[in-house]
Amino acid sequence: MKLGYQTNTWGGVVGHPAGVTSVKDLYYLANGSTEQALTDISAVGYKGFELFDGNLMQYIDRKNRFQDLLTTYSLEFIAVYSGANFIFAEILEEELWKIEKVAAFASEMGAQHLVVGGGAIRANGVLETDYNALADGLNKVVAIAEKYGLIPSYHPHLGTIVQSPEQLDKLMPLTSINLCPDTAHIEAGGGNPAEIIKKYADRIKYVHLKDYENGEFLPLGKGKQNYHEIMQVLKKANYQGWVTVELDSFEDPKEGAQISKDYLKSNFELFDL
Repeated sequence: MKLGYQTNTWGGVVGHPAGVTSVKDLYYLANGSTEQALTDISAVGYKGFELFDGNLMQYIDRKNRFQDLLTTYSLEFIAVYSGANFIFAEILEEELWKIEKVAAFASEMGAQHLVVGGGAIRANGVLETDYNALADGLNKVVAIAEKYGLIPSYHPHLGTIVQSPEQLDKLMPLTSINLCPDTAHIEAGGGNPAEIIKKYADRIKYVHLKDYENGEFLPLGKGKQNYHEIMQVLKKANYQGWVTVELDSFEDPKEGAQISKDYLKSNFELFDL
């Protein structure tokens, strides 16, 4: 398994103000320096990185600069993370237009994976039909990803209609998209990460690791997640893909990345470190 890191620790998750007035321009965004993130990720010894669609699109008119960063830091561009509401028919075309724009550029820059989150919770609660709408939207994402040679995966997330194991089980039979398990979000939603990975092993092409305890996302080894069980399940499933460590925020992002790397290096021999 190869080990990557998400750049969102540098600046945290802030979103994009254009979303207030223009759905097609609404991106995830880490409000920090992508170049500093890649400097630190490379220095710590990770092999690749994932970044938000908003941070990627900052390079749409500076393609050579982005490619130079990959060469300078000897990093692979693993994945771009995007998302949408997916359940509102009137704006779905705009959301998919944005995702396709992101997918096309990510593919051009050498990305392997397109990861999406979403499935909005309505002000008046969740409708059962929302799962069908989400699944239909995700199937369209699959078609977009395949058009550009990317591997599509859905990332269950707190704050969406797919938080709990029961909600995930409701969605997965309705769509063909792969599953990107985020161990912390799964546990925060009431699930057992190892059991979820075991259940959907044949649909897992990409994995997010993040530790968790008492409502807080933490560097690996600093929470209560049972990574020995998780790694055993991945090994038994003969998983050989990328594993990306993610940490939404940390006072010193480079230190957070180092803590997680040291933990994995000390405890597991599954990674190409």
